Amino acid sequence: MTDALRLPVAEKRDLRLGYLRLNDSAPLVMAQELGLYERYGLAVQLEREISWANLRDKLVIGELDAAQMLSPLPLATAMGVGGMRAEVMSGLALSLNGNAITVSRELSSELERHGGRVAEGARSTARALGDYYRSARQPPELTFAAAHSFSCHIFLLRLWLQCGGIDPERDVRIIVLPPEQMVDSLARGIIDGYCVGEPWNSMAVHQGIGVIPATGYQLWNNSLEKVLAVTEHWHRQHTATHLRLRLALMEACRWLSDPSHRLQAADVLAQPQYLNLPVEFLRPALAGELVTSRGQPPLPMPDFHVFGRYQAGFPWRSDGEWLASQTSALLGKTLPAERCKSLVQQTYRTDLYREAARHLSLPAPATDYRPVNAHDASWELSPGILLGADQRLAPAGGAV
Repeated sequence: MTDALRLPVAEKRDLRLGYLRLNDSAPLVMAQELGLYERYGLAVQLEREISWANLRDKLVIGELDAAQMLSPLPLATAMGVGGMRAEVMSGLALSLNGNAITVSRELSSELERHGGRVAEGARSTARALGDYYRSARQPPELTFAAAHSFSCHIFLLRLWLQCGGIDPERDVRIIVLPPEQMVDSLARGIIDGYCVGEPWNSMAVHQGIGVIPATGYQLWNNSLEKVLAVTEHWHRQHTATHLRLRLALMEACRWLSDPSHRLQAADVLAQPQYLNLPVEFLRPALAGELVTSRGQPPLPMPDFHVFGRYQAGFPWRSDGEWLASQTSALLGKTLPAERCKSLVQQTYRTDLYREAARHLSLPAPATDYRPVNAHDASWELSPGILLGADQRLAPAGGAV
């Protein structure tokens, strides 16, 4: 904690901060509940949105001062995705991981019949899906959903399909749905599965509608998931306010890194003014014990949500470059290496993270890049800089 009185004076005190009904909105909510915004001289109004598109548009046109955002979305917005080009930046990541893939019980039965074992990980169930698809007399017409066209959800879903030898472009249909519509769409048979953040996977499991065959962590260990986003224009006008906001949220993330606080956070998130959802949907993933099928014992997944550990707040430019390349590939373009690097440098502001870390006397990486596929457990980048596993599954027949 730093002395707020010694910080530059905030240019603006009253802020509107957008978020979605997801477990990993916990830092934004707990900063409110713990009085952290107030400690830093801010009066924050949390505004719940129904979709990432709505949230992004409100941020860009100035109806929101800042927002929780999918980590690839600032990059996609700078590329002009969705017909709205704007410079959106982040100096703070809010969470790692937090996603899962859920399929209908009917499709889950087929995965089991073809040797897919949830306890053995995402590659096992992906191979089973591929075997089911190829062994059918007529290939099944499968429809999956993701929360946004340019999100880690879409990249993780495509990676899972590719690990089973399924072409996401040709063999299946992928549509976009707001997270809140996923469970109902699965129950009605509109989709066969989806990739989304919690609690919308646990909700389907709890209601007996779906089964979780893979988690995002299994596909990409400690992937950069949500970030705090502001426009470049807003940042230039409110540099001191932005610093104070980052400090409040970094303290909330640090509070959430203590496992003993997670159930308290679930109780708070469940309240009507926040997620307005039954707390039993929120607890499993936050507690790190995910139930993948109704009636089955939970599987220990302590890193399902990561908020403060492993330098979770640092907006790694190495992650940003991979996300930018995946985004441009979905657009059918090849982003030149120099353009990719420049775009990521403008968007993922590691300098702003280090500035806030200095105020809180927290260690921060001296480099903007971290290895990929080099560690299957936590490891030390440099003295005092502990990072988590960083492996990402490779698709069948190739590297990712």
